[in-house]
Amino acid sequence: MPTSTVQAWSLRPATPDDVEAIAGIRAVVMRPDLERLGRYDEHRVRQRLRDAFTPEHTSVVEADGAVAGCVALRPSEDGWCLEHFYLAPELQGGGIGTAVLTRLLARTDAEGLPVRLNVLQGSAARRLYERHGFVLEREDPVDVFMVRAR
Repeated sequence: MPTSTVQAWSLRPATPDDVEAIAGIRAVVMRPDLERLGRYDEHRVRQRLRDAFTPEHTSVVEADGAVAGCVALRPSEDGWCLEHFYLAPELQGGGIGTAVLTRLLARTDAEGLPVRLNVLQGSAARRLYERHGFVLEREDPVDVFMVRAR
């Protein structure tokens, strides 16, 4: 797994102008898992992000002054949905993803609300979520749906 040499990272609110950079990161990050599942489509992987992108619920991860990922935390009927959590592959494994998730979960824990997410079957990201208290809620042949109750 790659390790990060980035010392400085930050979260900032997303703007509509961030969508293409984020769609590009999504395509790179998801490609191995989508190919393994027989579901990779170069256009669709980007378009799904464009169609679902809500800047008001999205934070951009910047590392060394450049867009390096994103995460969305959207209100749901009974809590929160964590969506579109992508970090450029060269930055994975260096603790940035853990730090971002810890920061977001501190916010949701303070409210005492559950957080739900889904991750692709076989994705290494599932281990990150399990380390942060997410448990299996249900699954299908493509997705694993997880919840973290507080």
